[in-house]
Amino acid sequence: MIKERHINTNCIQAGYTPKNGEPRIIPIYQSTTYKYDSSEHMGKLFDLEESGYFYTRLQNPTNDAVASKIAALEGGVAAMLTSSGQAANFYAIFNICGAGDHFISTSALYGGTYNLFAVTMKKLGIEVTFVNPDITEEELQKEFKSNTKAVFAESISNPSLVVLDFKKFSTAAHKNGVPLIVDNTFPTPINCHPFEHGADIITHSTTKYMDGHATSVGGAIVDSGNFDWMAYADKFPGLTEPDESYHGITYVKTFGKGAYITKATAQLMRDLGSIPSPHNAFLLNIGLETLFLRMERHCQNALEVARMLESSDKISWINYPSLKGSKYYDLAQKYMPNGTCGVIAFCINGGREAAVKFMDNLKLAAIVTHVADSRTCVLHPASATHRQLSDEQLKDAGIDAGLIRLSVGIEYIDDIIEDIKQALEQV
Repeated sequence: MIKERHINTNCIQAGYTPKNGEPRIIPIYQSTTYKYDSSEHMGKLFDLEESGYFYTRLQNPTNDAVASKIAALEGGVAAMLTSSGQAANFYAIFNICGAGDHFISTSALYGGTYNLFAVTMKKLGIEVTFVNPDITEEELQKEFKSNTKAVFAESISNPSLVVLDFKKFSTAAHKNGVPLIVDNTFPTPINCHPFEHGADIITHSTTKYMDGHATSVGGAIVDSGNFDWMAYADKFPGLTEPDESYHGITYVKTFGKGAYITKATAQLMRDLGSIPSPHNAFLLNIGLETLFLRMERHCQNALEVARMLESSDKISWINYPSLKGSKYYDLAQKYMPNGTCGVIAFCINGGREAAVKFMDNLKLAAIVTHVADSRTCVLHPASATHRQLSDEQLKDAGIDAGLIRLSVGIEYIDDIIEDIKQALEQV
């Protein structure tokens, strides 16, 4: 019996195993269509009676190989790639929610996700209730309704760096018969394993650490296969009742543990698109091969930078979950003992004006609307990614007007620290 491979090995080996004489590296299947010898065979593919490829909007061999690798890294039964992290979060919710439904989300979210839930999904008739991540179990329980279909949270929030209390939120979700959906973008499966802590579905913006080089926008959804949809059949008719658009197929009965991802692929991707290009999936796979190496360096560098900032008299506050003294240190040690991520949130004395001056004086670190790649970068969220939020919404999301999001790269640590110190001297 072959021993289960370490996650570091799976970063390189999982998802694609070439046969004799086949390409060693995953090929880029840059084709929109696939040829078959009979109309009958093609018809069976369209009816989901057989597996195979017929149009890249639904499935593509390159994309599927990379999705399989991510599923292996997260310990899931199946995964699907999307064109962005935004698309992944939308599909993850929309796959089980429709007009008239409700879901709960923590308020500590990436600004784009907050706006997607609060504004765009509201237009689709889907209601969200935002809760403070520090809410008590008793208060959280009161937010569930008869039409609640899911609970959503980020394992480490962007940019406030709140560490999710998995036990609290998974217990509440399961007590009410709904899945916990967790965006695991920041810690990645290298540092956090949400399925082991009660999550049922995981999403990613693969644009970040997974790609790691700021080359390809993308997203992913992974299903644990653990949530029993049939046990709550009335809540999830899309999975447990016949789908007339596929001649009455019932996803759970036909596909078992693969029902959730199959429905998301065959139904949502069919109708809405949002696929990644095979070339982007190919580039993502290259990033995944070094993910375990890069995450270790990101976390090492970030911890040194955090300790330096903590000792500076020009810093009014700092949050880095791996830093002793952080409000979320204990949760980080519980759920992510080997490290969290390379992102630091802090505020300079003087607020927004001081933040802007600091950022403008950085030489090595770049001001970009991005985070979590190999290069050190910085952003002022209140002016950029969370610009659409009101002051009250910023407060609910844990974002100070002067908050700086510093994404520490994998450059030589002394160069990173020297750059930060010289910029601080200008404030």
